[in-house]
Amino acid sequence: MKKILLFLFLTCGSLAAQDREQINWLSWEQLEAAFNEKPKKTLVFFHADWCAYCKKIDRVVFTKPEVIKKINAEYYAVRMDAETTDTIRFDGQTFTNRQALTKRNGVHDLALLLGSRSEKSFSLPVTVFFDEQFALKQRVFEYYTSSELLKILEQ
Repeated sequence: MKKILLFLFLTCGSLAAQDREQINWLSWEQLEAAFNEKPKKTLVFFHADWCAYCKKIDRVVFTKPEVIKKINAEYYAVRMDAETTDTIRFDGQTFTNRQALTKRNGVHDLALLLGSRSEKSFSLPVTVFFDEQFALKQRVFEYYTSSELLKILEQ
């Protein structure tokens, strides 16, 4: 009997988790196809497995229903591990992680291109916002709350 109850509890719990709304994260290739079909504002979130604030943004901010609703309705969203070694093709160019050849936690060229500041070394978290023409609007280089993110998304 205990096994049956445990099975029912786990099954119902996983079904409930699947019903929760989530941000529609796109790959770079999916973004390019969607953007070519219908231009829209874009949010790019760079993270890494070791980044505590990145995990907190994922866990606390990107799970808020009002944030999910706003992003899904008005933005394309891309979530990228800044240390990935994947080759990414976007906008007719190919991007790789050249630092991975010589550094332990090398940063991907695309993350460096979009998420760097001239006066400081690359650091996470980085969230980049683009307008409908894919022109840079804003970059945020720190943790933010859901209310702070919603204010940025309104601009």
